[in-house]
Amino acid sequence: MKKINKKWSTAGLLIAMGIVYGDIGTSPLYVMKGLIAGNHGEINENLLLGSVSLIFWTITLLTTVKYVMIALNADNKGEGGIFSLYALVRPMGKFLIIPAIIGGAALLADGVLTPAVTVTSAIEGLRTLPIFTEIFGYSQNVIVIITLTILLILFSFQRFGTDTVGKLFGPIMFLWFTFLLVSGFANLLQDLSVLRALNPIYGIKLLFSPDNHLGLFILGNVFLATTGAEALYSDLGHVGKSNIHLSWPYVKISLIINYFGQVAYLLSTDIHQFKEMNPFFQMIADPLMPLAVLFATLAAIIASQALITGSFTLVSEAMRLKILPRLHVLYPGKSRNQQYIPVVNFLLWVTTSIVVIVFQSSTKMEAAYGLSITVTMLMTTFLLHYYLKTRAKAFFAIAVPIFFAGIEMIFLLSSLDKFVHGGYVAVLIALAIIVIMYIWYKGSQITDGLVEHLPVKDYLSQLDHLRNDHSLPILQTNVVYLTKYMVDDEIDAPILYSILDRNPKRAHVYWFVNVSVTDEPFTKQYEIDTLGTDYVVLVKLHLGFRVSQSVNVYLRQIVSELMASGEIKKQVQTYSVSENREVGDFRFVMLNEELSHAGELSNWSRLIMQTKFAIRQITVTPARWFGLEFSEVLVERTPLVIGECRKPQLERID
Repeated sequence: MKKINKKWSTAGLLIAMGIVYGDIGTSPLYVMKGLIAGNHGEINENLLLGSVSLIFWTITLLTTVKYVMIALNADNKGEGGIFSLYALVRPMGKFLIIPAIIGGAALLADGVLTPAVTVTSAIEGLRTLPIFTEIFGYSQNVIVIITLTILLILFSFQRFGTDTVGKLFGPIMFLWFTFLLVSGFANLLQDLSVLRALNPIYGIKLLFSPDNHLGLFILGNVFLATTGAEALYSDLGHVGKSNIHLSWPYVKISLIINYFGQVAYLLSTDIHQFKEMNPFFQMIADPLMPLAVLFATLAAIIASQALITGSFTLVSEAMRLKILPRLHVLYPGKSRNQQYIPVVNFLLWVTTSIVVIVFQSSTKMEAAYGLSITVTMLMTTFLLHYYLKTRAKAFFAIAVPIFFAGIEMIFLLSSLDKFVHGGYVAVLIALAIIVIMYIWYKGSQITDGLVEHLPVKDYLSQLDHLRNDHSLPILQTNVVYLTKYMVDDEIDAPILYSILDRNPKRAHVYWFVNVSVTDEPFTKQYEIDTLGTDYVVLVKLHLGFRVSQSVNVYLRQIVSELMASGEIKKQVQTYSVSENREVGDFRFVMLNEELSHAGELSNWSRLIMQTKFAIRQITVTPARWFGLEFSEVLVERTPLVIGECRKPQLERID
């Protein structure tokens, strides 16, 4: 998706409609339906007024106050989301990686249910069309097949990018929210007295009312009305703060009016038992029913698309923060912010499809939906506390997080009932992601500081002699090593060992490149040190955590600038299809670390490292990660000795 850096605009408002509000915008399709189903289909005035009162205040407190008014201000150079927030506060303590990992994993896991719930709920609206029921009856199998087909098409389409379709998202969602507003208002006029539910006392009374069969657990269903709030914060970088601030009032009014319209409709009917029917569709006039189903389906697809795009962004940020292993990232659209991660797309499609097949109906999915997202919200609140500590008065920095944490803890406790009804699916997925994140992060911690570092300056004479040693064949005009460590002129010792000891590598220029991922999202800077030579170049790239690490692309620019400034000599090529080519060829040497058995390591640490290296085998190679898949790359294996090296105890015998 295209990043909007400017202040508000009409186009920006429409894009915000299409990207930010997909999840929360489709909640009227299933929230009231889920509340009634949770009450065994029984409805009465106390239940309906109390439910809509709880919905209103949940959206107001969590979405409007916490996220729109407070969290959006905790932006990292315009970027939002739990990983951007973590990047802002991580200097305040290493332990803050824990809530970031838990929150990010829970957000990814619960997102699996979003396409399943929204698309299934929309397609179930087909049952309100007489022509559909005449042909297919009320068979759920038909609904499942249609849902799976839509999901297959949606996920298959990701590889082609969404530039063209993305332009339609905004206008369609604007029409969707307008439809919610108009249809809700038309039914609200039947009984304006339902507006008294704006008084929170109705919601509080319902929690302890005998008309509420779920008791406090009803909040687990109410919470579904605000599950898109975290996605709203995550999508901040795509649309800009001003566009969200200005578009949210219209979105909120449309949602609230529609919820109140559903309640007014239900109170005006003589029916007191609703089992499988959906009040959202039932309150629509028959002539408009096909339009309602069409709009709902389009809105569900857009909500699912927003979830998929958000997942790609979240995983990409985690990779650059070294919380997740490297995965192959493609950029199918015109904007580099529009990413496509094949393995994530495949896993989302598989798990979402399995959820649809296993749970079948949206009612059963709703019973499992929302548990993990409460965890994400709690983790965001925890990180917000540390953000506010440095930017607000002490009382505000403590009181605000405690207030929202209290609310979210209540929602979490009320959602625990969802665990046995299918919430365990999202929990198990979240745990799997947490394990992978922990292994990757802990493995990096174990290896940090173990690799010896050597100053390049001490080896300049050897490098100079090597490049002029005509008894050795030249490997390449330019040989490039990527080093994990670079402070002053010190780099990883295995690199110098590779050049000098392991098949001495003759080249005209030796490049040592270090990529430093910054806490800011879009940094693109570099530092150069030639150590007073024209044959050694130390390059330190400062790249934001949302910037692609295409080293070869950046190196071309750097080489041209150094030649233009005379810091290195021009490398005129005698043979080339390019006329007057002045830049020589490049060979990238990648050192592939492998765990050595020579080191003495605890069983737990060895398990961590073995698992990390096993995961690495099925992820993208370093060459592909750094954009070198079409470059000359030489891969060398190097042992990684962790812990004290075992000393051989051999005894000589005659």
